[in-house]
Amino acid sequence: MELAIDTSSNNVGIALSERGGIVASFIWQTRRNHTVELLPNLASLLRQMGVELGAIQGIIVARGPGSFNGLRVGMSTAKGLAFSLSIPLLGVNTFEAEAFLFAFTGLPVRPVHRAGGDEISTALYRERGNGLRRLEAENIATVGALCQRTRQRTVFCGEIPSSVIAELRQNLGNRAIIPPTDNTHRVISLALLGWQKLSRGEQDDLAALQPLYIRPPHITKPRERVPVMPRRAKEQPKTDGDS
Repeated sequence: MELAIDTSSNNVGIALSERGGIVASFIWQTRRNHTVELLPNLASLLRQMGVELGAIQGIIVARGPGSFNGLRVGMSTAKGLAFSLSIPLLGVNTFEAEAFLFAFTGLPVRPVHRAGGDEISTALYRERGNGLRRLEAENIATVGALCQRTRQRTVFCGEIPSSVIAELRQNLGNRAIIPPTDNTHRVISLALLGWQKLSRGEQDDLAALQPLYIRPPHITKPRERVPVMPRRAKEQPKTDGDS
């Protein structure tokens, strides 16, 4: 049995599969509480399905791009479980998992996520032969720039903001194929794609595997603290009786 973990965004998912066949899944929306929600929900899913943790023989984790905090939590949890159970661990690109759902179309598939401000994060995939091939690496772009380089009918998927969908349709017309957004399928796609890779003998080194960020996470440098010196006791004025 395999365990898939997707904490790429606030739409979190976990799934249990048997040789790629989905046994159970649980998807929920979090408010950046990945740390306190992931393990309890995993324990609940295992308990409901009557599955012992020791029955898991491989772990598949979404490695990004995505939320800095979410990816960090998912990756550390996956590593901890894989280490304690001595089982294979595989990190799968989040964009690749999203594109995998639409590979059957034979068209270019472009996952799109919000990247902050007017920017989006994206990549481009297409099915070639027996696998999904990446045609364009993960990058940051504006919707306008993305429309300019879209020359043929393309499937747009992922967590696409409604404003971006409207702009894509306005600028690209029938070149933009945008299926209804359903992020509940991402962890299922992750499990299916992950099993294909695991069955080919692919796996990651626990120490080397890291989350994939398109741009470095914004972490502010803590301000240098000025040591607080104890105040000197205020000297009292002498009186005639003082010596």
